[in-house]
This record gives sequence, C-alpha cells and structure tokens, in this order.
Amino acid sequence: MTKVAVLLANGFEEIEALTQVDVFRRAEIECDMIGLTSQQVVGSHDILVLADKVFDGDLSAYDMIVLPGGLPGASNLRDHNGLIRELQAAAQSDKYVAAICAAPIVLDRAGLLDGKNYTCFPDQEEEIKSGNHVEEIVVVDGNIITSRGAGTSLAFVYKLVDLLGGDGKALSERMVYNELFK
Repeated sequence: MTKVAVLLANGFEEIEALTQVDVFRRAEIECDMIGLTSQQVVGSHDILVLADKVFDGDLSAYDMIVLPGGLPGASNLRDHNGLIRELQAAAQSDKYVAAICAAPIVLDRAGLLDGKNYTCFPDQEEEIKSGNHVEEIVVVDGNIITSRGAGTSLAFVYKLVDLLGGDGKALSERMVYNELFK
C-alpha cells in the first residue's frame, strides 16, 4: 500500500498540513502525521494537533514525504539535520518529496532543488539559493513537487494523489472543488 508522511514542526501552517492529510485519507492513501520532535505539535495559528507518530530518523517506509509551510514551521524543518538526511535519501531513491509555501527552503538546504523548477510563497524565493523559481500553482519536476501556499493546498494535494496513482480529478469533483472553476 502507498504511504505518505506529512511532517509537522511547531509553527506549521495548519491548512497546508491538514488539507493534505484529509484528502490523502479520503483517497484511501495511508497517511501519517509525523511530529518532528513531539507528538503534540502547535501550528502557526495556535491549533494543537496530535500527530500519529514522532519522527524517529527513518522515513524509508514512505513513498512520499510532504512538508507543509508556515513559519517558523518550515524553518524548524529546515534546521533538523536528521530530516535533511532522510529527504536526501528519499530523493535518491526516486521517492516523491513535496513542499508547499515556505517549505521549499527545506528542499533548498537538502540540495534537492539543484537543476529543478519549483514554486513557493511569493517572495520566499529570495531565501532559496538553488533551482529555478516559476510562478505556477503547482510545479512537478521529476520527484520534487512544490506549491505556493494555503490557498493552493487543494490543487497541490489533488496533484499528489494523481502522482501516487489515485484519481485526484474524481476526488476533486466529489469534494465540489471543480465548481470553483465553472
């Protein structure tokens, strides 16, 4: 079965994290919320979330790792050396690594944006030293997927569902997302 890890560090953007978890579970894709340093994680808007697990230094069982943005959540992810090693290992194993909003700073530190197109929260690209920034809602470049922010969370996760072999379009229609564009 396909497995996804959504990493949560204190200060994460709640919409960007919980939207992903909700939609993956609706798509019947196994999804674990993994607290970076503890099971209780507080989002950037003071919402307390109880993660399913705590990061133990090994994400090899997952087919995709998703990094929500938010500050200081994305900075906390970026500054965790064990997570950086696991992201590098996942990318080298051709597993998907996805980041939204400010979280591409984590990919930059891990060296995963070298030679890649990416997007991020407006003006956040000024902190990113590698890769080629493009202004699109969702950017897929090989096994690296990025998106712009809280407002693009649904478009982001539907693309992630598709990449994992699900049907993001059908799911978006069941969730009435398609009505936004009529």
